[in-house]
Amino acid sequence: MIVRRTTVRLALAFTGILLAVVAVAFVGIYVFATLAFDFDVVATDAGAGGDAVTHALASLRSVLLTSYAVIAVASPLVSWAMARLALRPLRRSYEVQAQFVDAASHEFRTPLGILMGEMSWALLRRRSLDDYERSLRTSLETVESLSHLTDQLLLLSRDDQVELAASRERVPLAEIAAEAVVLAAREHDAAGRVTLEADDDATVLVSHDLMVSAARNLLDNALKYSAPDGRVRVRTARRGRTATLTVVDDGRGLSPADARKAFERFWRSPAATDVPGHGLGLPLVRSIAEAHGGRVELRGDAHGGAIATLTLPTA
Repeated sequence: MIVRRTTVRLALAFTGILLAVVAVAFVGIYVFATLAFDFDVVATDAGAGGDAVTHALASLRSVLLTSYAVIAVASPLVSWAMARLALRPLRRSYEVQAQFVDAASHEFRTPLGILMGEMSWALLRRRSLDDYERSLRTSLETVESLSHLTDQLLLLSRDDQVELAASRERVPLAEIAAEAVVLAAREHDAAGRVTLEADDDATVLVSHDLMVSAARNLLDNALKYSAPDGRVRVRTARRGRTATLTVVDDGRGLSPADARKAFERFWRSPAATDVPGHGLGLPLVRSIAEAHGGRVELRGDAHGGAIATLTLPTA
């Protein structure tokens, strides 16, 4: 509604400006023609010259008035098209923001509902210490999940080029991968399940913390969708002017359609409802990669599992 009202106002403003400019131009043409013809009349002795001048001015006046009428009819349509074209990025941003708020509200509703349920259950009657401990543990896990979701939402809400890519430094991609492996293995209690093959020559110019966050999200996905004893392989390599970080898992895999949708915010595969998550990890990775002039790709492995590749320009 706001965008539509703005489009109408902008179209009216464009119409007024266009008609005013055309009116001034046509008046200038007519005045110039009148003065020029008056000069010719003065310089001409023939009496028929006056009639020719009068007829020519009348024809010019008719042409200008007709042209102005046509422009007056067409200008609102042209102005409307110009206004829609000018506001297209704003309209798209507004629609994305509205969808983002709706989806975020839905995602917050679930953990908040869990917290309310646990608190209501604990206060309903006296419980044993074990029951209280279990309830507090569930509440703590929910709060941690909510905190992680909030952090991701804040990162996604920033401007990709200004906020996400501020404070860059030259960092070996192997160092980023190693740090992400330690963090992800500790969180998922997956020591020994993740192997790293690093190319020390792959150096990138990036925001260190954000790139670790991107690599960690790729590892989180690989570990979550793998079996408890599944293996995850991480490789860094340099290919000409680009450096790649590849994460390969032997989990349940994914279809090409799911791979295309995986980078949509809050989207989750119907086959992954049993895996905890909010559908924000991969969109965050893409935002960070694009802010640094890179890209991220995801595809299913023919032998099962998935392959995620983060590509960045070398420093």
